[in-house]
Amino acid sequence: MSNPVLLEKRNSGVAIITFNRPEKKNAFKQDMWRDLTNAIIDVKNDNAIGALILTGAGKDFCSGVDLSDFGGDSDKKPKFEVMMDELVDFDKPLLAAAKGVAIGFGATALFHCDIVYVGESLKMRLPFVNLGLVPEAASSYTLQTIIGRQAAAELLLTAEWIDASKAKQFNLCREIYKDDELLAKTIEKAEQIAKWPVNALRETKRCIAAVHKADIESARQREMKGMMKQVGSAENIEAITAFLEKREAVFK
Repeated sequence: MSNPVLLEKRNSGVAIITFNRPEKKNAFKQDMWRDLTNAIIDVKNDNAIGALILTGAGKDFCSGVDLSDFGGDSDKKPKFEVMMDELVDFDKPLLAAAKGVAIGFGATALFHCDIVYVGESLKMRLPFVNLGLVPEAASSYTLQTIIGRQAAAELLLTAEWIDASKAKQFNLCREIYKDDELLAKTIEKAEQIAKWPVNALRETKRCIAAVHKADIESARQREMKGMMKQVGSAENIEAITAFLEKREAVFK
């Protein structure tokens, strides 16, 4: 069985983390959060790497959490939140090459990237209210900083689909490329960045990130409290049951 989270390091100073469950649209099982955490830490501690790219294997970026694989130790900090600690604190340029499905974490992860490029096939969605849940990964804050309060409210409260052109319109990505050109174009930009001194890149990234760090932490805490209220609620159970049974959820 292949590793569901792949880490590649290139001599050009660029690292690539690939979500590698293409048969499941790169949905995350619980152990994958730990694998992603370890990969992020590895890249952060490697002084030969100046830039990191997140991407997905196959046709999709990431469809979020695998709804058939809930679980975890209730006495320990959730693996997802441990991973988010490292993603938020990652102090090197972070790029994304996203095509196809980008749902849940597949969308919210992009809001933590410094530069996002997408393929023409992009289909993004923030599926929280329709699952009876609240936003995650500080997206209730980060999305507003990118596109403004009203546009963010519209996307979060409707859970509507966002295609590549709308993502560009809302400034959720820097450029749109053909799917078969996307990763190469992203690597090209990452190599342009990684040729500079890694310490200068680190300090610049820290300056950029510092402006939002406290607000991101505050948003994560609020979202976690909301999740505690909603996970396991009647509407959440109905939403997940309906998803697994491939039917429309009935909330009223």
